[in-house]
Amino acid sequence: MDTLEIVSRLQTSDINEATIDALHVTVDKLCSEYAFTPPRELIIEGRQWLRRIVELQDRHLTFSQRRRTLEFGGWLALLVGCLEYDLGESQAADATRRMALKLGIEIDNAGIIGWAYEMQAWFALTAGDYRGVIAAAETGQGAAGNNGVLVQLIAQEAKAWARMGRQSEMEKALERGRSALDGMPYPENIKNHFVVDPGKFDFYAMDCYRHVGDTRLSRTLADEVIRAGTDFNGYERTPMRNAEARITLAVAAAREGDLDGAIHFGTAALETPRKSVPSLLLVARDLTSVLDSEYPNETASLDYHEQLRAISGPGHAA
Repeated sequence: MDTLEIVSRLQTSDINEATIDALHVTVDKLCSEYAFTPPRELIIEGRQWLRRIVELQDRHLTFSQRRRTLEFGGWLALLVGCLEYDLGESQAADATRRMALKLGIEIDNAGIIGWAYEMQAWFALTAGDYRGVIAAAETGQGAAGNNGVLVQLIAQEAKAWARMGRQSEMEKALERGRSALDGMPYPENIKNHFVVDPGKFDFYAMDCYRHVGDTRLSRTLADEVIRAGTDFNGYERTPMRNAEARITLAVAAAREGDLDGAIHFGTAALETPRKSVPSLLLVARDLTSVLDSEYPNETASLDYHEQLRAISGPGHAA
């Protein structure tokens, strides 16, 4: 072969571009189903497509196709890691997250790298390791560039500051996050789990202000989260966000002496078909803290503790 033929073969492939584009659509679809699809169902499909991407690496691909398929593998690994964590498989989730991070570094994809650190921050937050949250969030912010994950990393930092009782740092982080979000273009697909939109930021701020005890503002944000996440016919597009918003309304009611209202909203949150159990247990601690303080011997309070233990399962701590 002469030089021209050798070089041209580097650009040949067993796979046509239509297949690569279809794979892109599939990965985006799977990431968009995270919010409402039961994790045990979605994780099966996610792992199947991840295996197919691995098999594609044995095919003859162009440089561009190999990079794109590795990118798709990175996003799917992040999705599968989130689902594993939702199911209480924390060790598997962290291993999957680490593999996604390696893929992101290999192809120099700031978005995948940033989300891998965001997941590390999320895992640390639900485990009560707030210093770990700060460390992961700061490292991720340094790697994320101008990707949307930058906003979520700042939000995780703000949540950690709130739980450490550092309200000033919390508010500064929220200001940085809002400023960063305002400077970004509106995303094409806000259903994708790895996309941050203005409605999501209200959700982050709600968590922070609920935890520091700002009942008025946290209730206002909770109402907005539920409104934005519910269609005109009552269908909930963001059931997990809505569940945490209901916990926030329950906390507000409990702080104002309305035990019945608190139990009503708290129970409704736990009955949501699609929920991230680690995150829900995290925010529910704010409610149980108020119930234990204000209504320690009430039957309703004790019953709510039992409901939390029932959903926590072996992989989670209630």
